[in-house]
Amino acid sequence: MNAGDRVFVAGHRGLVGSAIVRRLEAEGLRDVLVRTRDELDLTDRGAVLDFFLAERPAHVFLAAARVGGILANDTYPADFIRENLAIELSVIDAAHRAGLEKLLFLGSSCIYPRLAPQPIPETALLTGPLEPTNEAYAIAKIAGIELCRAYNRQHGTRFITAMPTNLYGPGDNFDLERAHVLPALLRRFHEARAGGDPVVTVWGTGTPRREFLHVDDLADACVFLMRNHEGSDIVNVGTGTDVTIAGLAALIRDVVGYEGEVRFDPSRPDGTPRKLLDVGRLRAMGWSARIGLREGVESTYRWFLEHASAAARS
Repeated sequence: MNAGDRVFVAGHRGLVGSAIVRRLEAEGLRDVLVRTRDELDLTDRGAVLDFFLAERPAHVFLAAARVGGILANDTYPADFIRENLAIELSVIDAAHRAGLEKLLFLGSSCIYPRLAPQPIPETALLTGPLEPTNEAYAIAKIAGIELCRAYNRQHGTRFITAMPTNLYGPGDNFDLERAHVLPALLRRFHEARAGGDPVVTVWGTGTPRREFLHVDDLADACVFLMRNHEGSDIVNVGTGTDVTIAGLAALIRDVVGYEGEVRFDPSRPDGTPRKLLDVGRLRAMGWSARIGLREGVESTYRWFLEHASAAARS
């Protein structure tokens, strides 16, 4: 992937896609293709194929997806599996038919079994039952992985896959009905501080452990993998460290400056007990995350404050 190559970032307005665009531009790539949903519906196989045949990108980052936290996944499972399957079928097949050079598909750490060994190695895929609250989304992402593998095996394509852990950063979704846990907590503590609320209630027991990766680190890893990884083996992307939800809440409470009480609601679902990725494969290739959790949360909160009105409406 050189400075003059044409690169298509699918999902450029999302958290991941926007970070990849920033990273590519910082790398000096001059021909980065993007399309809004109104300009190109990625679930429309015919339209996507026409786009690929007309524009002929050399490389594709498939970051487009319907995503959300526990509440959204548990409430709209049909939407999550339908839309993600449709996007994957459209883009991956069009990439093959247009003969592009290389594609990177972004999966998710939720593809792994609910009770996978910790930290989770890439070999844990399809070895046990999934977490019920995001099963539909996970199955769609697993299908995307298998699509890439099947096209590589049958057609000799160069489709690679990366499995990022829980992500956060500038451009995140702060809608309390759809957000993941970190941005949701940032907004809730911020609003509680602004409104003088004496208590913030957090879903679950606070005991589950989660790993969090700043999206700019993920974007850096994606560019690294596009240049250095070949074959159908999936690659975990994370920090190799995790924190309890209670610990995350305490950190965010401190960053926001909220002085009230934090309570946990055990009647609400915890989700997977622990989800820490084994990142040994990626580290052996020469890449490691650089942005610490507190540093990342502080910068994300600054972004939220600068974009609070728009973020709250997103």
